[in-house]
Amino acid sequence: MRKIILILLVSASAIAQQSKEFTSSALKAMGAPNNPKVEIAWNRYYDTKQLFEIMKRIEKAYPHLVTVTSIGKSVEGKDMWLMTVSNKEKGDPDKKPAMYMDGNIHSNEVQGAEVVLYTAWYVTELFDEVEWVKDLLNEKTLYILPTINPDARDYFIYKANNPHSPRSGMTPRDDDGDGEFNEDGYDDLDGDGNIVFMRIKDPNGRWKIDPSDSRLMVQAEADEQGEFTLLGWEGIDNDGDGRVNEDNPGFYDPNRDWAWNWAPRYVQFGSDRFPFTFPENRSVRNFFLEHNNIAAAQSFHNYGGMILRGPGSKSDEGTYSKQDIQTYDFLGQLGEEQLPGYNYMILWKDLYTVYGGEIEWFYGGRGILSFTNELWSEFDYFRRAKDSTRDVRQQDIYRFDRILLFNEGVVPWKKIQHPQYGEIEVGGIKKQWTRTAPSFMIEDMCHRNMAFTLFHLYHTPKLSVDSIVVKELAGGLKEVTAIISNDRVIPTHTFQDVKNKITRADWVSLEGGKVVTGGILENRYLGIMKEQKNNPARLNVENIAGMGTVAIRWIVDGGNTFTVKVDSEKGGITERKSK
Repeated sequence: MRKIILILLVSASAIAQQSKEFTSSALKAMGAPNNPKVEIAWNRYYDTKQLFEIMKRIEKAYPHLVTVTSIGKSVEGKDMWLMTVSNKEKGDPDKKPAMYMDGNIHSNEVQGAEVVLYTAWYVTELFDEVEWVKDLLNEKTLYILPTINPDARDYFIYKANNPHSPRSGMTPRDDDGDGEFNEDGYDDLDGDGNIVFMRIKDPNGRWKIDPSDSRLMVQAEADEQGEFTLLGWEGIDNDGDGRVNEDNPGFYDPNRDWAWNWAPRYVQFGSDRFPFTFPENRSVRNFFLEHNNIAAAQSFHNYGGMILRGPGSKSDEGTYSKQDIQTYDFLGQLGEEQLPGYNYMILWKDLYTVYGGEIEWFYGGRGILSFTNELWSEFDYFRRAKDSTRDVRQQDIYRFDRILLFNEGVVPWKKIQHPQYGEIEVGGIKKQWTRTAPSFMIEDMCHRNMAFTLFHLYHTPKLSVDSIVVKELAGGLKEVTAIISNDRVIPTHTFQDVKNKITRADWVSLEGGKVVTGGILENRYLGIMKEQKNNPARLNVENIAGMGTVAIRWIVDGGNTFTVKVDSEKGGITERKSK
């Protein structure tokens, strides 16, 4: 028996060794870890439990870089797990300039969670290999919330849905006013897990089979005879009003729930009773209110290949100052380079009007530069210029499925018995196709969008005390002049922040002597100073501009060596001693 056990142990050891040998390649491919501590397959989509398990694995592998905490509960009581990613050995993560990122606010837009989680995985795995990444996590912090809407994510994954449903959470709504809730929700008539289209034979119908692909329906020309009438998505009319699927779960939109430029439901479809109706959004709001170090924010949606910024409506256009728009433009144009096929766009001007949107609250309510990236687009199908007409795009989608997915993404038409219509046919695109990237393109999508996010984080403020000059004055007094520099594009306070006094001023303080007076030099060459009479040892600086400097001067009684300290909520803490 001992001999058998010994053989088994040797065999297991050999298998483990062989497995270890195959975890890294002979020639490392750039842009990925060669021998990751945490192996993750980036060719699939994970449910909320799996997302949490991956987060905990990363935390266990890199405890000095990652902390996983819950910031609140969903409607159904699921934890909203957030990762704080920063080098804890180089300072308190909550005192460093930070970026918040989330995904999956809409249930059918699942891939944002993978992009966000990939970001955490990549920067932790490459921390010791890529100096740029190490410097970033030494100086900055990432707050990563893979799914802002965990209930709806699992609903989309595990329930029968189409690519566009449901948009949001799971609270039922009586949209037709008949007193019933969810009675006309989607019905998976054939039990295959997909909600696809219904069609019925009709010599007077206006739809026909596309001659280039028998799976695709196209409208007949004006002088053509149609073959079918499309009945809409799979479902039945439970209440006998002639309509199917009108009381779907979650007919509200958590991305119309934020307390900036919010509008009631009769103006903005999808809004609810008041801003922050939903507990998930309230949890994010509370997190932001407790973390004034957040200087940048990113939300991931799909679909369309867009880098979107506010405003969400024309009425809010005046909120965005020229100074902040210049910073937005710099980052957005960089994103267009990193993300082929994506367009940097203004939400209301280039897409549609939104009231109460998340990124509008980030900027309008918190003064934080923020983007929404719409992941995956028609460009990604064949990597050619976008077509301007949506009808043509359907042929591309079906052709891509046929020649690259080998017909996996479409349910072929088949006959079934409908309880009301009699014999019909059901068929069409599966729920996980068209809005979400196929397996072999997920990692490319994750990496490129991560790169855009990391450069946004990189350009959050980086402050330093450039110089301290001490000059002897009469009567034992000294003049101490310091230059405070911001070496990144994003200011310590956006114009919106300054205008509304959202976060406190930057503090610049002097130690080493008794401060008689002090202030900001409005013209350091002419010595014109704006004096701060109250507590001049700690000066309040309204803003340190991106790629800019601020000159400070004190008159000090006594002391030989002086320390200048800068404490900025969004720019971090730094100090320097005079020589």
